[in-house]
Amino acid sequence: MKRVFRKYHRGLAIILCLPIALTVVTGILASIIQDWTFVDTGLSSNLMLKIHTGEIFHLEAIYPILNGLGLIGLLITGMSMTSLFNKKGRSAPKSSS
Repeated sequence: MKRVFRKYHRGLAIILCLPIALTVVTGILASIIQDWTFVDTGLSSNLMLKIHTGEIFHLEAIYPILNGLGLIGLLITGMSMTSLFNKKGRSAPKSSS
Protein backbone atom coordinates (compact mmCIF):
# COMPACT_ATOMS: atom_id res chain seq x y z
CA MET A 1 0.00 0.00 0.00
CA LYS A 2 2.88 2.36 0.75
CA ARG A 3 4.14 1.85 -2.79
CA VAL A 4 0.84 3.07 -4.24
CA PHE A 5 0.82 6.14 -2.00
CA ARG A 6 4.42 6.91 -2.95
CA LYS A 7 3.45 6.76 -6.61
CA TYR A 8 0.54 9.18 -6.06
CA HIS A 9 2.61 11.40 -3.78
CA ARG A 10 5.42 11.65 -6.34
CA GLY A 11 2.99 12.49 -9.13
CA LEU A 12 1.19 15.10 -7.07
CA ALA A 13 4.47 16.67 -5.97
CA ILE A 14 5.68 17.00 -9.55
CA ILE A 15 2.38 18.54 -10.71
CA LEU A 16 2.01 20.91 -7.74
CA CYS A 17 5.61 22.05 -7.43
CA LEU A 18 5.30 25.09 -9.69
CA PRO A 19 1.86 26.40 -8.62
CA ILE A 20 2.58 26.08 -4.90
CA ALA A 21 6.07 27.59 -5.23
CA LEU A 22 4.59 30.46 -7.26
CA THR A 23 1.91 31.04 -4.63
CA VAL A 24 4.42 31.02 -1.78
CA VAL A 25 6.98 33.28 -3.48
CA THR A 26 4.44 35.84 -4.71
CA GLY A 27 2.72 35.89 -1.31
CA ILE A 28 6.02 36.62 0.41
CA LEU A 29 6.97 39.26 -2.16
CA ALA A 30 3.58 40.96 -1.94
CA SER A 31 3.96 41.20 1.85
CA ILE A 32 7.49 42.56 1.57
CA ILE A 33 6.51 45.12 -1.06
CA GLN A 34 3.46 46.32 0.91
CA ASP A 35 4.87 46.36 4.44
CA TRP A 36 8.56 47.06 4.02
CA THR A 37 8.62 50.50 2.48
CA PHE A 38 12.39 50.76 2.78
CA VAL A 39 12.91 47.84 0.36
CA ASP A 40 12.58 48.96 -3.26
CA THR A 41 12.16 45.89 -5.46
CA GLY A 42 10.76 47.71 -8.47
CA LEU A 43 7.76 45.37 -8.46
CA SER A 44 4.14 46.23 -7.88
CA SER A 45 2.38 44.53 -4.97
CA ASN A 46 -0.77 44.55 -7.10
CA LEU A 47 1.00 42.48 -9.76
CA MET A 48 2.27 40.06 -7.09
CA LEU A 49 -1.24 39.64 -5.71
CA LYS A 50 -2.64 39.03 -9.19
CA ILE A 51 -0.11 36.25 -9.71
CA HIS A 52 -0.64 34.97 -6.15
CA THR A 53 -4.40 34.59 -6.58
CA GLY A 54 -4.21 33.32 -10.17
CA GLU A 55 -6.02 36.37 -11.50
CA ILE A 56 -3.30 37.05 -14.07
CA PHE A 57 -3.98 33.62 -15.59
CA HIS A 58 -7.79 34.10 -15.35
CA LEU A 59 -7.95 31.25 -12.85
CA GLU A 60 -8.89 33.26 -9.75
CA ALA A 61 -12.04 31.18 -9.19
CA ILE A 62 -10.35 27.78 -9.22
CA TYR A 63 -6.63 28.37 -8.51
CA PRO A 64 -6.91 28.52 -4.69
CA ILE A 65 -9.20 25.49 -4.66
CA LEU A 66 -6.79 23.45 -6.78
CA ASN A 67 -3.85 24.52 -4.60
CA GLY A 68 -5.76 23.57 -1.46
CA LEU A 69 -6.93 20.21 -2.79
CA GLY A 70 -3.43 19.43 -4.02
CA LEU A 71 -1.94 20.23 -0.63
CA ILE A 72 -4.55 18.07 1.11
CA GLY A 73 -3.69 15.24 -1.28
CA LEU A 74 0.02 15.63 -0.54
CA LEU A 75 -0.71 15.69 3.18
CA ILE A 76 -2.83 12.53 3.05
CA THR A 77 -0.40 10.57 0.90
CA GLY A 78 2.59 11.81 2.88
CA MET A 79 1.07 10.98 6.26
CA SER A 80 -0.06 7.56 5.07
CA MET A 81 3.53 6.70 4.14
CA THR A 82 4.72 7.32 7.67
CA SER A 83 4.42 4.71 10.37
CA LEU A 84 2.15 7.01 12.32
CA PHE A 85 -1.03 5.17 11.37
CA ASN A 86 0.27 1.60 11.43
CA LYS A 87 -1.72 -0.72 13.65
CA LYS A 88 1.28 -3.03 14.05
CA GLY A 89 3.27 -2.28 17.14
CA ARG A 90 0.65 0.03 18.62
CA SER A 91 -0.63 -2.55 21.06
CA ALA A 92 -0.56 -1.66 24.71
CA PRO A 93 2.31 -3.16 26.68
CA LYS A 94 1.30 -6.19 28.69
CA SER A 95 1.72 -5.93 32.40
CA SER A 96 3.68 -8.68 34.05
CA SER A 97 2.12 -9.19 37.46
